[in-house]
Amino acid sequence: MVASSPMCRSCGAPLTAVLVDLGMTPISNAFVRSDHASFSERFYPLKSFVCDRCWLVQLEDFETPETHFHAEYVYFSSFSDSWLAHARSFVEKAVVRLALGASSRVVEVGSNDGYLLQYFVQRGIPCLGVDPAANCAKAAWGLRRVPTEVAFFGSKAATRLREQGGTADLIIANNVLAHVPDINDFVAGFKILLNEQGVATFEFPHVLEMIRDVEFDTIYHEHYSYLSLLALEPLFGRHGLRVVDVERLSTHGGSLRLYVAHADRMAVTESVKKLRQEEVLAGLDQLATYETFGQRVRQLKRSLLRLLIELIEGGKSVAAYGAPAKGNTLLNYCGIGRDFIAFTVDRNVHKQGLLLPGTRIPVLAPDEIARRRPDYVLILPWNLREEIVAQLNEIPDWTGQFIIPVPEPVILDSHGDAHNE
Repeated sequence: MVASSPMCRSCGAPLTAVLVDLGMTPISNAFVRSDHASFSERFYPLKSFVCDRCWLVQLEDFETPETHFHAEYVYFSSFSDSWLAHARSFVEKAVVRLALGASSRVVEVGSNDGYLLQYFVQRGIPCLGVDPAANCAKAAWGLRRVPTEVAFFGSKAATRLREQGGTADLIIANNVLAHVPDINDFVAGFKILLNEQGVATFEFPHVLEMIRDVEFDTIYHEHYSYLSLLALEPLFGRHGLRVVDVERLSTHGGSLRLYVAHADRMAVTESVKKLRQEEVLAGLDQLATYETFGQRVRQLKRSLLRLLIELIEGGKSVAAYGAPAKGNTLLNYCGIGRDFIAFTVDRNVHKQGLLLPGTRIPVLAPDEIARRRPDYVLILPWNLREEIVAQLNEIPDWTGQFIIPVPEPVILDSHGDAHNE
């Protein structure tokens, strides 16, 4: 019996073009308790497709969103200083741009632990977070006084929120659209909750940067979609919304921030037209652009393994920094386990004491780096390399060095400067 092709989650077309096949991997944020170290894990295919009708890059569905976002969700945004600075900067700009004040209403979808809305609270601007992870919502209210509803956002939730508190002047969705399997119902919720002159902002890693810089590790089961302006314009248009402005961001290896409004309510800026043209010139509307990605990913894997094998066989010790979802994709796809990396560290106390899914590498507190003094530290959240190099300012004490895996394996000295591969 021949399996049928999966269907595009945006436009419904059959998916036949593969971007890259990363084999079988566990759920990227399904960390393992140490007393469950001998238990088996479930692995799922991690194969990404590109729709040749609307150009949305996406995965098949294998688990429900509840598998990823729940009361024991381990990702807390507030553990990254640079991400907090990014959030604070956005709030400062949004308050001025949209003239937000005490009579406004701000809603953030996927609000996590209140990392962003806390800055609206500090300004006395009414806000509400919506997040499906109960532990994150508890932290948002308990630590930052951010009112948060535990829910998955969509048309039903938007209708309820509108009935309870009215429409919103600003709806924020930072790195959440990619996490939604039913993106049509999700976007329909913005149409319902946004007031007539309101603006919704969407931030997400740009698939163009992912392809250019071989950022394959940003692919994991929690991310159902990988986004571009070309793929999103028809999706928003389907629900009576329109992209009216765009900003380029350096976060997550290169991201976009889209400003979206009700169709025909605001003029489209020149920046939207320029980005659309850039994506077309880069070939995001051509299958050939996507077809070479898998080959480049396999080459990166071989290069990283050659480097690590050379270091290990030369008697060098290697640890890792961070326990991000992207790191688990990289380690599992490349087959890098405890025979290469003795341990990793992370500032997130909710991850410390756990084991990475698949590889079972232990996650320890950051002070273990100084205590054990590894010769090399592989930075798994490579998008935060400057922040991490600054945090590990004791590395020069034993002439330790850093390894950055993406877009190609590079060794950095203790000051963060590349000097060889």
